[in-house]
Amino acid sequence: MATLLIVHHTPSPHCQAMFEAVVSGATDSDITGVEVVRRAALSVSASDFLDADGYVLGSPANLGSISGALKHAFDGSYYQILDSTRGRPFGLYLHGNEGTEGAQAAVDRIAAGLGWTKAAEYVIASNKPDKAVLQACWELGATVAAGIMED
Repeated sequence: MATLLIVHHTPSPHCQAMFEAVVSGATDSDITGVEVVRRAALSVSASDFLDADGYVLGSPANLGSISGALKHAFDGSYYQILDSTRGRPFGLYLHGNEGTEGAQAAVDRIAAGLGWTKAAEYVIASNKPDKAVLQACWELGATVAAGIMED
């Protein structure tokens, strides 16, 4: 069975709504053979990354970058996962009123360093996520999960 790891920092109701939509898409009944593991960014471990076949990352954009919690997740795991996770697919959702460009750039740099492959368009939202944003989050989760389904 393949494993999708969702690493998230959900300090607000808006981030929580986006996270729940991603989980809903990733766990859709049409997606089979994929276990979806959810880990808060402050509790994820290197072994969680190593055990997964793909990733969805979720964060608020804080002061022009990803949350300290998501950065902490990579600070504590980066070198342990560097060689073993190359080529794995990932997706990203961000929520922030400003500074999302910096947050996106931070994830792009981390993913490039790890050699991960962007599996879906990022979902970036500000204000309260509307139906279109939540649908995009659902599609993000479903797309990354479907991409790692075992035949």
